[in-house]
Amino acid sequence: MPAERLQKIIAAAGVASRRKAEDLIVSGRVLVNGQVVTELGTKADPEQDHIRVDGKLLQGPERYTYVVLNKPKGYVTTVSDEKKRPTVMDLVQKVKGRVYPVGRLDWASEGLLLMTNDGALANALMKASSNVAKTYVVKVAGQPDEAKLDKLRRGVSIAEKGGRRVRTAPAKIRLIREGDNPWLEVTIIEGRNRQVRKMFEEVGHHVEKIRRVQYGPLALDVPPGDWRNLTLLEVAKLKTAATGPKISLPPSAPTSPRAPKLLQSSKPLRSPRSPHLAKSPAPNRPHD
Repeated sequence: MPAERLQKIIAAAGVASRRKAEDLIVSGRVLVNGQVVTELGTKADPEQDHIRVDGKLLQGPERYTYVVLNKPKGYVTTVSDEKKRPTVMDLVQKVKGRVYPVGRLDWASEGLLLMTNDGALANALMKASSNVAKTYVVKVAGQPDEAKLDKLRRGVSIAEKGGRRVRTAPAKIRLIREGDNPWLEVTIIEGRNRQVRKMFEEVGHHVEKIRRVQYGPLALDVPPGDWRNLTLLEVAKLKTAATGPKISLPPSAPTSPRAPKLLQSSKPLRSPRSPHLAKSPAPNRPHD
């Protein structure tokens, strides 16, 4: 087997992320054939060399694990949090294998979150050029008129971190429940930080609730706080979505409102578990 960078080998073995693996190397906690290695450019052959981290011999590449989690409100999408807030890692402690979130849902957002240790797939999905569709159900304050919705469908200018403004790609938006504070279904092909919230703020409407219900070929089908492993077919479809032909998302035409089919928003959580196969969710209306 060709020699590879140590941090890549350590990450593939499931010990830590590549960035953390670099810290382990620099701090002198990695040995190759009994010698301490601190140079980040060092390469090794995981099949021929004895590699130890903190004295523990690496056992080769970790098997890839793919999990879909229904993230509840009140959890941050990070491995650790400086403010000691609950993280999504607290919900997947029983997952076999060390998994990491693909992209983010902010603290107040809910819904479908993909988690895996397949770094190549995660990077492919998170690339701006992947154009993987993400669908949300959104409750907004006030009633945006059709002119505002058309503006969002065409794309609006939103502020990113640092004050730089970018224009969003075309989006699909349709009304799914009327009311003083209506529910809408929004599909985008980007993954900018708090993008849907910022889009509606630009047309004068605050997002009160948001839940991601679809990510590429995956649909939300587990209760809040719960997770399940992906099937082989779902993994194959995800890889196709990440590397397949890129098609721009055309703006949607307005349609008659109807109640969406999705899981109820999070209430008190139960202990996470992993069913072998996900059951079809019972249709429910979003609660106010």
